[in-house]
Amino acid sequence: MNNRASLLSVNNLTVNYGAIQALKGVNLDVYSGEIVAVIGANGAGKSTLMNAIMGAVPRAGGEVFLDGKLLPKESFNIVSAGISLSPEGRKVFAPLTVIENLNMGAFPIKNREEIYSEMEKVFKLFPRLNERKTQYAGTLSGGEQQMLAIGRALMAKPRVLLLDEPSLGLAPIIISEIFKELTEINRQLGMTILIVEQNARKALLLSHRAYVIQTGQMIMEGNSSDLLHNKDVEEAYLGGNR
Repeated sequence: MNNRASLLSVNNLTVNYGAIQALKGVNLDVYSGEIVAVIGANGAGKSTLMNAIMGAVPRAGGEVFLDGKLLPKESFNIVSAGISLSPEGRKVFAPLTVIENLNMGAFPIKNREEIYSEMEKVFKLFPRLNERKTQYAGTLSGGEQQMLAIGRALMAKPRVLLLDEPSLGLAPIIISEIFKELTEINRQLGMTILIVEQNARKALLLSHRAYVIQTGQMIMEGNSSDLLHNKDVEEAYLGGNR
């Protein structure tokens, strides 16, 4: 895969929270059409990486490129450039309906017919959202809110979809349903996905390639199937010592 240009490229990314260096020169590449996972313990820097790509936290150093072009620093310009985030904790707009939430995600699109077309795609992927389209987002279950957060991110027609801890706080059966839909989003829409996830096993089973992050540094990368059977990864993140 290294003989072709990456779609999303993170080069030497550094983020500081005061005196604490949360990311220490992180490098990462995502190629068109693949799912890449970043796994690691709580506090390893997974969400910081996502927020730094999206411009939600200031970058102390390094650069992020989309298709060879330097990404702007402002979040709304990053979305317009072609990267959308489904954030940790879902962060749906509780007082707005499902349809209004989806419309909020479509802000870079000016054509109403195009917005309607994207919404139909989201409803096809997540029929439950279609059933609840006039319901307030705050009244949805956790799983439905996660579907809405992913759907809202898809509304901007991103070239790369970022997913920050999509399994957080959800029941195992709902997690399986969400991850099945992510496979479909990748297959049906050809969507390139970067996912950070504490549920390492699920993330490795979903993705094509993966990185392991530890205290703000990438310590390992490889094909997900290889990492799934790597002794060190198994013991540290997959409960291999049980």
